[in-house]
Parts: sequence; structure tokens; C-alpha cells
Amino acid sequence: MSAVRVTTVLAAAAVLAAAGFAWRANEKSSAATSAQLARGAAVYAAACASCHGTNLEGQPHWRSPGPDGRLPAPPHDETGHTWHHSDQLLLDIMTRGTAAVIGGSYASNMPGFGDPYSEADLRAVLEWLKSRWPERERSYQREANGGDS
Repeated sequence: MSAVRVTTVLAAAAVLAAAGFAWRANEKSSAATSAQLARGAAVYAAACASCHGTNLEGQPHWRSPGPDGRLPAPPHDETGHTWHHSDQLLLDIMTRGTAAVIGGSYASNMPGFGDPYSEADLRAVLEWLKSRWPERERSYQREANGGDS
């Protein structure tokens, strides 16, 4: 075999090996993403759906205070405003509760879930929510994160 042919065969083998490695790495990250989305859906169903709705629809009249003076739970779909906020702010609200994040005399029925759930669980919920948004809302929210996420 000539030196050129050996070099070509070795180069082709290297490219195929790199492609196989990249495919396996992508397969693993896809599996992790699938697992994270499944965890997010499960945590959302257990902790969030009772107020924010099984279809992310929120409570009726969510923009107007109820009899208790507090705003009803907003939708987390594209009709709401969740996608207007950064991951950092959303995770802070999920962890500590709305009133603790906003401060002052703001009252909210949204508790913090940082005690019963881990940061990974709450991040999984957020990733699951984002996976349900149309591209326009996901794009806007990426910008709220400074182009990340």
C-alpha cells in the first residue's frame, strides 16, 4: 500500500472514530435531557399543576387580585409571562417563593419549593416548561438569559 493510501485510510478511520464518539456523546446527553424532562414533568405534576394547571393554563383571571388580594397563579404557557424572565429569577422564585423574592409587603400564594425539592429538580421543571413553549417564547427567554440556555 502506498504512503498516500495509508494516510487516506488512517484519516478516514480517525474521522469515523471521531464521528462515532460524537454520536455516543450526543446520545448520552439526549438521554440525560430526556431524563431531566421526565423528572421536570413529574415534579410539575406533583407540585405545580394544582395551581398552574395540568396544561400550564394557570388560574382564571390571573391578572386580577382575588378576594384575598393576591394574584391567582399565572399560566406557564405562551399566554403567560414566565418566558419573559431569566432562569435565575425563575429558579429563585421556585426556590424561595414569590413574596420572598419580590420583598416588601408583596403577598403571594406561591410558596418556595427549595425545601422539598433539590435545585436539580427545580431546574428540571424549568427545562420541562421551556420545552413546551413555542420557538418565539423560547427565543425571547434565551435573550432574557443573555443568550444562554
